[in-house]
Amino acid sequence: MRYHNITKDDMLNGDGLRVVLWVAGCQHCCKECHNPITWDPDGGLPFDEAAKQEIFEQLEKSYISGITFSGGDPLHPANRADVRSLMEEIKAKYPNKTIWLYTGDSWEDIYQYPMMKFVDVLVDGEFHIEERDPQLLWKGSKNQRVIKVQESLAKEDPTIPILHCGDYTREPMTAPQTLQDAPVSSCLL
Repeated sequence: MRYHNITKDDMLNGDGLRVVLWVAGCQHCCKECHNPITWDPDGGLPFDEAAKQEIFEQLEKSYISGITFSGGDPLHPANRADVRSLMEEIKAKYPNKTIWLYTGDSWEDIYQYPMMKFVDVLVDGEFHIEERDPQLLWKGSKNQRVIKVQESLAKEDPTIPILHCGDYTREPMTAPQTLQDAPVSSCLL
């Protein structure tokens, strides 16, 4: 696996303050992607022990909520095995930290991947510039979904995901709501 950056104290790519690993490699190549430099799986730097320790140093901090895997696409074939191994190690070492994963793939195509047992929240779907909305929470376009992975996997039919939050509120989606009816969340920044 290769990567482009490790972002520290990030609050734009998941709940709380996070460390973000930006991996190299993406086959989706979304129009007007905000990070096209990460598309080449041979770009960036080799993910080595020093990079892993840099992530672990961040996860040791009590105020860091967890790690977000982004890129590129962490589920690109060049990344899957290494991402899964790193997730497994993180969950074993830091069981109270959350793992978020951004991918251009759809939940219905990946929910059976072995690594999903380590993921807390998944943001799925390719970025669609025609559905872009900068006010959306944790995603760039309206077609994408922010999914509670473990709750979705526990359902009788895991192909129908449980959403982590609505488009404009951090409250879980339990019934259709208008923005005016949405409760004020205690986790707003």
